[in-house]
Amino acid sequence: MKKLLVAVLLLLAACRDRAPIVVGSKNFIESVILGEIVAQKLEAQRCSVDRKLNMGGTFVCDGAINAGAIDAYVEYSGTALSAILKQPNADLRHAYDGRGLHWGPTLGFNNTFAMIVRGADAQRLGLRTISDLGRVAGQYQPGFGYEFVERPDGWNGLLRAYGLAFAKPPKTMDLGLTYKALASNEVDLIAGNSTDGLISSLGLIALDDDRRFFPRYDAAVVYRRDVDNKCRAASRALESLGSSIDDATMRRLNFEVDGNKRDVAAVVREFLATQNRR
Repeated sequence: MKKLLVAVLLLLAACRDRAPIVVGSKNFIESVILGEIVAQKLEAQRCSVDRKLNMGGTFVCDGAINAGAIDAYVEYSGTALSAILKQPNADLRHAYDGRGLHWGPTLGFNNTFAMIVRGADAQRLGLRTISDLGRVAGQYQPGFGYEFVERPDGWNGLLRAYGLAFAKPPKTMDLGLTYKALASNEVDLIAGNSTDGLISSLGLIALDDDRRFFPRYDAAVVYRRDVDNKCRAASRALESLGSSIDDATMRRLNFEVDGNKRDVAAVVREFLATQNRR
């Protein structure tokens, strides 16, 4: 009887470990890369993974993890504080713990917002800081992803902080189209991320946030506290990602996918293989 009980318990444990962990991501290149890193790291520990990458914006992913539709995704500290929690001074670990979620580990890089213009324009007009945009606000056409226009740490907050008044309202588009629109002169100013690989490759310039409007956006894995119920090695695998990616590495990974048009999974496999050799 005791042997039968042990066998049943082992069977239940095995079944539990076969339940897939659902990994999500937002709908931009860096988030998809990070989602794939999370997924492959879990698979390396023999966890079964179901990918739901490129899902949508912040609130789609946050709603999904709160509802249990996904088990993990990568979020940014500035976004969590200002857009999700709406508590700029909150303790993220404590706040997420109260939601049945775990904040962390932090991955090691800060992907803050960057206001980006064409390099030729910056040189011709002497644009070095966001404050310098006041000189061109009368004729410049901004263009942003939908979320940046709506979020409190986005466009309207930036206008108030810098006292800017643009004559033309921003064009809104899918986030992935903004760089193409800037490079092709459809718009003159976009909001990108400081780790975007296309900034230098397209000859663009990120303006200095001279009034320090944008907070830090430290990337961190957010996962459900019950994730180990699906795979006993899950939380250990996720925690091992702490401090594994610096700013330069993230820019390189972004460029490999966005600039060189390489397959996300292949780029991630190479990155993790390099890490494992250290």
